[in-house]
Amino acid sequence: MACGRSRRKRQRYVEKNGRCNVQHGNMRKTYRYLTDIFTTLVDLNWRCSLLVFVMAYAVTWLFFGAIWYLIAYCRGDLDHLADEAWTPCVNNINGFISAFLFSIETETTIGYGHRVITDQCPVATMLLLLQAILGSMVNAFMVGCMFVKISQPNKRAETLVFSRNAVISLRDDKLCLMFRVGDLRSSHIVGANMRAKLIKSKQTQEGEFIPLDQTDISVGFETGDDRLFLVSPLVISHEIDVRSPFWDMSQGQLEKEDFEIVVILEGMVEATGMTCQARSSYLAEEVLWGHRFSPMMSLAEGFFDVDYGAFHHTFEVNTPSCSARELALATARLDAHLYWSISSRLDEEKWEGPNLTEQTGKSTDSESVREGDRPTFTVGGVTSTQDQSVVGEQNGSVTTDQSESEA
Repeated sequence: MACGRSRRKRQRYVEKNGRCNVQHGNMRKTYRYLTDIFTTLVDLNWRCSLLVFVMAYAVTWLFFGAIWYLIAYCRGDLDHLADEAWTPCVNNINGFISAFLFSIETETTIGYGHRVITDQCPVATMLLLLQAILGSMVNAFMVGCMFVKISQPNKRAETLVFSRNAVISLRDDKLCLMFRVGDLRSSHIVGANMRAKLIKSKQTQEGEFIPLDQTDISVGFETGDDRLFLVSPLVISHEIDVRSPFWDMSQGQLEKEDFEIVVILEGMVEATGMTCQARSSYLAEEVLWGHRFSPMMSLAEGFFDVDYGAFHHTFEVNTPSCSARELALATARLDAHLYWSISSRLDEEKWEGPNLTEQTGKSTDSESVREGDRPTFTVGGVTSTQDQSVVGEQNGSVTTDQSESEA
């Protein structure tokens, strides 16, 4: 079906691996990234993050190393290196390299051995306190960034898989759009829930063109079926009803449509307690009409065996090619026809009924004879005339025969 479609290839809004195919350009207020520097650093790729991590420490070491060297140079400690009577700010600083090493020892709290600060320099004491405080802040900030980046659940989404295709077929006599989702890990996603969006451009009644308009596709929000217990692969179903955007879509129209279905699975990683989100999408040509997913679970000895080799497999089933609206109308007509045909048959049986002559075991030459304009029936050999006695009874009168009235 998909092979025979000749259409322009649609640019995906969300890739199959979940990456959003959107780039932000012409952003003038880039300073906003600096106001949230922590998130900005976490969002950087690994090469940039490692570069920032190394540079943060290297710059602070060099900065404070230069200050230590400047103090020694301005105070004259470098001119009295061989003078044992001279008390420098920091012992055994004889150049920039030794000042740089002393800065590293101070910030990383490695411990002092050969180079140590003296009590003859109040400026050096204040600088030591400042570097110790700033060094602790740099450690906390950078280690926190790296920890958050390492523990991000993005890679956890790599083990959440979606079927390559979505299918449309009958389920409980109703057309349903279905796709399959599974978790490859034995550790579960806690509180998993599913959402789906239809991405399609549209034009409003006022003539406004809305590109990539997003419409909700219900996957069981009203009934709670969107909350998943994702222990084994599940088939997510969207019932195509009157509220569905596919209500008027038939098989022929599907082949001409240009849309994208974005599916989103969210949940909390059991191991880390962090929220994870996995995404995928289906273009119109990736929706197979009249297909159903192959079963992939079997009962083994003492456990249920899941064959992920059949995860993407589908097979064809008999499915009407009409839209869900047309199918619902046809079903309603059929139900109405059956109802009226059964009602008519019951009415016929009621009015025709069993032959009263057969109940008495007697028969006459004719079941009814006409007496004037009123039909008469033979009951037990006695002829009775059908009259309007009911009307008389409704009016509160009693009907008598002619002889009684004459008497």
